[in-house]
Amino acid sequence: MANHLTPDELSKEFGMKREDVIRLCHEQSVPIYHGKIDKSLFQAVQEELSPSR
Repeated sequence: MANHLTPDELSKEFGMKREDVIRLCHEQSVPIYHGKIDKSLFQAVQEELSPSR
């Protein structure tokens, strides 16, 4: 399984809009390198920002 995904792939996997994926990356300083995002880093940032369950 690939660890570096495009914003489109991440949006499908996490049920988000592509624009929201890119915005979250920019706001939280998650690097987008050659159009790909580290899935593990993105997921960790998203979990940290989501409300506790």
